[in-house]
Amino acid sequence: MKITLKDGSVKEYAEAKSIYEIALDISEGLARVACAAEVDGKVVDLRTVVDSDCELSILTANDKAGLATLRHTTAHVMAEAVKRLFPDAKLTIGPSIDNGFYYDFDHAPFSREDLDNIEAEMKKIIKEGAKLEKFTLSREEAIKFMEERQEPYKVELINDLPEDAEISFYSQGDFVDLCAGPHLMSTKNIKAYKLISSSGAYWRGKSENAMLQRIYGTAFNKKEELNEYLEYLENIKLRDHNKLGREMEIFTTVDVIGQGLPLLMPKGAKIIQTLQRWIEDEEDNNRGYVRTKTPLMAKSDLYKISGHWDHYRDGMFVLGDEEKDKEVFALRPMTCPFQYYVYKASQKSYRDLPIRYGETSTLFRNEDSGEMHGLTRVRQFTISEGHLIVRPDQVNDEFKGCLELAMYCLKTLGLDQDVTYRLSKWDPNNREKYLGDDEYWNSTQGRIREILEEANLPFYEAEGEAAFYGPKVDIQLKNVYGKEDTMITIQLDNAIAEQFDMSYIDQNGDKVRPYIIHRTSMGCYERTLAALIEKYEGKLPTWMCPEQVRILPISEKYADYAEKVRVELKNNGVLVEVDNRSEKIGYKIREARKSRIPYMLVVGQQEEEQGLVSVRSRFAGDEGQKSLNEFIDQICKEIRTKEIRKEEIVEENK
Repeated sequence: MKITLKDGSVKEYAEAKSIYEIALDISEGLARVACAAEVDGKVVDLRTVVDSDCELSILTANDKAGLATLRHTTAHVMAEAVKRLFPDAKLTIGPSIDNGFYYDFDHAPFSREDLDNIEAEMKKIIKEGAKLEKFTLSREEAIKFMEERQEPYKVELINDLPEDAEISFYSQGDFVDLCAGPHLMSTKNIKAYKLISSSGAYWRGKSENAMLQRIYGTAFNKKEELNEYLEYLENIKLRDHNKLGREMEIFTTVDVIGQGLPLLMPKGAKIIQTLQRWIEDEEDNNRGYVRTKTPLMAKSDLYKISGHWDHYRDGMFVLGDEEKDKEVFALRPMTCPFQYYVYKASQKSYRDLPIRYGETSTLFRNEDSGEMHGLTRVRQFTISEGHLIVRPDQVNDEFKGCLELAMYCLKTLGLDQDVTYRLSKWDPNNREKYLGDDEYWNSTQGRIREILEEANLPFYEAEGEAAFYGPKVDIQLKNVYGKEDTMITIQLDNAIAEQFDMSYIDQNGDKVRPYIIHRTSMGCYERTLAALIEKYEGKLPTWMCPEQVRILPISEKYADYAEKVRVELKNNGVLVEVDNRSEKIGYKIREARKSRIPYMLVVGQQEEEQGLVSVRSRFAGDEGQKSLNEFIDQICKEIRTKEIRKEEIVEENK
């Protein structure tokens, strides 16, 4: 047989060989660092026997799939350590993930001390250097095997496997786990690892299931790589909006109010107000939108027409019981069906279209408690929602207009270079989840694909991510921990108009169904605020800051002049405060910098006598003395143009 290697060279063998044996034949050094392999494009275990011609790549920890194999094996070592220290813990699943691995256990919560003890036990296991051995069992044997080990979650997983699935296990000494692999040849190949944290997670991600304890960890091939990653984690903690937003008094949460129901404090409310006024003015004054204001709840009848009652009920807050109550209501998870009835209030002509409805919509979604995080995943949130009712010949231009608006918003916020574009499609193997047939989905998806290509936007496609009524463009942004959040969506829909009997009169006098474009311009305000806090490490651009200027009088003698400066700035629309505390000016400056105020105006005798202000900023430190009018012109222009000034490192005592 001929084995074509990654570099194009060919190895010939007279008999079948395992991939590990081939790696050893190529180089002992390669065999030592090999983690897995790729055979004709498929990632496989080093134990895999090759018995025919193929293309082969030996994967090390420098390869993505090789590193994933290293981390998967480390997850098994961690699971063995947990079982040694906590024999009653029940095993569930333990995959590798983008930045490491995790394993879920049915056990009481793990403390940091527990994690440290597990790490120490892992060190012993790795030192023992047990070989990982793969074996398979029949379904009956596998179930019996795991029942004898009292691992009910593994039994459930085996029962859920397809009838023709290979049921494989990996052993390392006395520890055995149900697993498809691939894995390293031995535990001694694990060089650098760290257990990061522990948190709750529902079995299979469903709130009706048992609450498990998930331990997150990471592993690398070298200590240096691990240390770099741990340093990176420490740095991103400083940018985590969930921590920073609370420290800055932007938002808070309270147990008696409920999880996923954040309280926006005055600073946070001011930021959201600024963003909302900007978006509404942009849509109404420059983009041809008309504004609606619709109820926060509706009878179940509305959601039955839209399809949400059948397709989305588990994600809704339902008020009442259909078996007991005459009328059942639900808090709205979206605004679209409400705006359809605004449209239907009068008969429309083809000349009336497009109609662009915009609404700042407060929505409610019953997220699982394990999914909630700060402002990015909440149960009540507000979005810049809109629905465009358009003729077929208007679809492309209007969809492009929605894309342009989204990109304008992202650029103004400074987030445009951080996002990716995803074409979210239906899953034809899960038809009951969606409205419409193959032709409907293929045509609408094809139309969006053409629009994205014409706009020269780089995008990728994801099956199964569409809304139940139509495909969409999702604009994705990674948070500080690398998890993708959807910031903005633009959806094309040619199915819902039929459900709601929406029509317009065409040129021939016939009633015709319109297309509907569902879109957000900036997306969810709370999630956007979280992204901005993380992007700017709390140092928001001046135009969106809740406090743009802080006036710092040198002593009480200059309080009157400080007040005069404040009034002038306020009259020009600047958000300004005065620090009249009896503190030294150096302390006041440090406090203002700690609060991430863009501008500090120091005022004393010379400033009062000459109508000046001494300007200090986050951007350039000491900017020197300026006339009050000059500074007002400068900051008002910065706010009006929504300029994002580059931050500069300023010495604390400068």
